[in-house]
Amino acid sequence: MTIEQHIEELRAELRNAIDLEERQQIVAELATAVAELDALLENMVPD
Repeated sequence: MTIEQHIEELRAELRNAIDLEERQQIVAELATAVAELDALLENMVPD
């Protein structure tokens, strides 16, 4: 699974999450995944 797919999966889970604790966990995982993607993209940009 690519990082982009993982992010989309987390977003889908977040849309369907009802429990506050579960939503908070997904938001934290989503933030981590987005940060990882940002870091990867930042390293791909030529100076």
